[in-house]
Amino acid sequence: MKRIFIMGCLVMFLGTLLIPSEAASFNPRDVQKLKATNQCPHCDLSGADLREANLYRADLTGAYMSGADLTWANLSGAELTGANLQKASLRRADLCMANLAGANLTGANLNMANLAGTNLTGASLYKANLIKADLSKANLTRANLTGANLQRATWIDGLKCKDGSFGECIKQAVPEGEGMKNSSFPP
Repeated sequence: MKRIFIMGCLVMFLGTLLIPSEAASFNPRDVQKLKATNQCPHCDLSGADLREANLYRADLTGAYMSGADLTWANLSGAELTGANLQKASLRRADLCMANLAGANLTGANLNMANLAGTNLTGASLYKANLIKADLSKANLTRANLTGANLQRATWIDGLKCKDGSFGECIKQAVPEGEGMKNSSFPP
């Protein structure tokens, strides 16, 4: 009986070593290539630690970046068409004017990310965390926002989304007098 128990434990231990971990499955050569050239289309960067990376105008077309940590990364102007950023951490990342058309951001953490002017045409933001994200002037044509948390996000028209905004932006009312600040009418 003791022998069976020890064999079972050994099999379970060895089994965990053979199961690939998403958090450590990136290709180190791809990370080196990205850092050296700022280009890595169709690379495997899944689970890579790219916190605070300067990826300004990087070409990451079709890159597999599921579970990557891009917290505070500069991705402004980056080309991320068709990239897989499922469950990636993009907290406070700068994605201003980036192209994320057709990208998979399912379950991604975009808390306080700058997405101003970003192309998100056809992107999947299913259950993404967009709390306090800036989506002003972003293109969300055909984007899937089902279950996305948009609480206190800045919407494409510059208005804030209310608490309770899930899957759609429920806009906060403009405070009385705020909408007339720039008018030419006398007070």
